[in-house]
Amino acid sequence: MSKNEVFEQRIKALHQMESNAAVKQHIKGKLTARERINVLFDEGTFFEFDAFVEPAQSAMSGKQSVFGDGVVVGRGLVQGRSVFAYAQDFTVLGGSLGYAHGMKIAKIQDMALKLGAPVVGLIDSGGARIQEGIKSLSAYATIFKNNVRSSGIIPQVSVILGPAAGGAVYSPALTDFVFMTNQTSYMFVTGPDVVKEVLNQDIDMEGLGGGNVHAQKSGVAHFVYDDEEHAIMYVRKLLSYLPSNNFDPIPISKNVQFYESRQEFLNKIIPDDSNRPYDVKDIINIVVDKDTFFEVHEKYAQNIVVGFARLGGKSIGIIANQPKVMAGTLDINASIKGARFVRFCDAYNIPLLILEDVPGFLPGIDQEHSGIIRHGAKLLYAFCEATVPKITIILRKSYGGAYIVMSSKNTGGDFNFAWPSAEIAVMGPAGAIKIVNRKELAAATNYEEMEKMLTEKYKHEIANPYKAEELGLIDEVITPSSTRQTLITAFDILSNKQYSKPARKHGSIPL
Repeated sequence: MSKNEVFEQRIKALHQMESNAAVKQHIKGKLTARERINVLFDEGTFFEFDAFVEPAQSAMSGKQSVFGDGVVVGRGLVQGRSVFAYAQDFTVLGGSLGYAHGMKIAKIQDMALKLGAPVVGLIDSGGARIQEGIKSLSAYATIFKNNVRSSGIIPQVSVILGPAAGGAVYSPALTDFVFMTNQTSYMFVTGPDVVKEVLNQDIDMEGLGGGNVHAQKSGVAHFVYDDEEHAIMYVRKLLSYLPSNNFDPIPISKNVQFYESRQEFLNKIIPDDSNRPYDVKDIINIVVDKDTFFEVHEKYAQNIVVGFARLGGKSIGIIANQPKVMAGTLDINASIKGARFVRFCDAYNIPLLILEDVPGFLPGIDQEHSGIIRHGAKLLYAFCEATVPKITIILRKSYGGAYIVMSSKNTGGDFNFAWPSAEIAVMGPAGAIKIVNRKELAAATNYEEMEKMLTEKYKHEIANPYKAEELGLIDEVITPSSTRQTLITAFDILSNKQYSKPARKHGSIPL
């Protein structure tokens, strides 16, 4: 057989493997590894590495050798920008990670870090390959170390498109964003069988570690979609907001459109009754460029909203209290969610917009015993540590410790604006007058009338934004309809913000 014939035979065998994989995956409603790669990358741009690497013989158990060792790796373009990716192939040894498989992933992690490009992992794996023993575990360890080495330098995205069990879950957990699909992807440290054996609890894979569980309850998944195509297409969308690495400038879109006719609506969007809720996402979508708000962690800790958007074509990160959920109070999950997002944006030099309407931290025995002090401090630490441009707009309530935590002037806020509807104080009027005006209320013949009068007096004399403006703690009280232009100008002023960090290895965030 000639050399050309040998070459052609190897290519033919590779194509046959793909055909066989397609039959097995399509029956399950899933794509093959290479089909997933084709959805992720711009057409015709994927360049594959190490396609003919074979598994260790100990894993084959007499079977015919297979190429690739169950993972496709390489580099391509996403909207014209370089991205590295790996896609695990569940049809080859259950997508299990052996040594060669793991070293292929580690190789592109190293290349991506060296060349300053994001890494996307398309995960569909049974976990560590039992037949290879400690060698498979050492390969995982190398991947985990590379995840940590790359953190804050290049964006890392994990897309769970099948099982991720045992140690396999920790690489996704170390990356910046996790995508999952409904019904076909699962993440858990121990599976349903172990839970049944050890705890005698009956639960299926979806109930234990399905997409909705991790998107709503655990917070492990940032995004969940109904099918693989949508999940991967939204990875492309996410990457469009992010720089390729921590030194690259943020992406800029030349297609700038906004809801010009809706700006005046902002002047009346805040209810007259300060206890009535409204949807802060309405404000976000009016202020930012048209249809650019891309929410992160949408189903988790919904009392705080985080996500990316464009303002004047430039990427920004948004953190906003949500008055329609738990009155916008900060609890443990919201604090963790917000802190993580703030630290990501700071790592990649993405400016931050904070929209504030927060009555305080959520009170209660459960919150206190579960560590609201420690977890709330994470959000405070994140804002204090962040050196990117930070602009806060106080929409309505801004009370007590929550005022401080949400990027107040003295924690490093560059510009702090307020709407006329803002209420800035140590605590809300209802609680404050019961302390400050305790004697007047006790002596009142008409308690309700006295309470109402004192409440209005407190709002007028203490809690209004003009007091903070006079003290220089608010840069300006602005007309709501002017918010968009004010923000564009303010971020433009801050575009050359300089900073220097103190000499230290790193701080000690209250984990």
